[in-house]
Amino acid sequence: MTEIRLTKVAAEQVAPNRRRGGDIRVMLSPKTAGATSGFMGVAHLRPGEHFIEHYHPYSEEFLYLVHGRVTVLIERDQQIVLEPGEGLMIPKGVRHRVANDGAEDARLVFHLSPLAPRPELGHVDTEHNPYTGAHPDVGAAAGAGQGTAGVRAAGEAPAGSRR
Repeated sequence: MTEIRLTKVAAEQVAPNRRRGGDIRVMLSPKTAGATSGFMGVAHLRPGEHFIEHYHPYSEEFLYLVHGRVTVLIERDQQIVLEPGEGLMIPKGVRHRVANDGAEDARLVFHLSPLAPRPELGHVDTEHNPYTGAHPDVGAAAGAGQGTAGVRAAGEAPAGSRR
């Protein structure tokens, strides 16, 4: 029987990215798992924290709230409250800002698909960013954009894969 190489990643293995507020951890992506259609991860917001307003020109974003309460501000005028167990799909090109206006920590799972042609094109900030740090390093899909970030040779296991 041929063994299928799969990738298992724990959130604790991923360095947090705080460039846009909160704690964002991209877990499964072209770089970490050899994904070709999108990426997913987890996010954490303490009470009063928010992810700055942005949009994704190439991707839909799927949010699922695991714990806490968040308000998603859509196009600066529509508010959608998410409670635990609720999900929301944000279409391509729609500005959104996620804020924890509750009294306890909020934990979300997110997924974006399809991938942008190059990682740096996938996210556009639309409000002043008071945070610092690097862009999330999700890598690139095989054959997408310039370079070979996140591309692995045939037969090579993705970083962190379990056999």
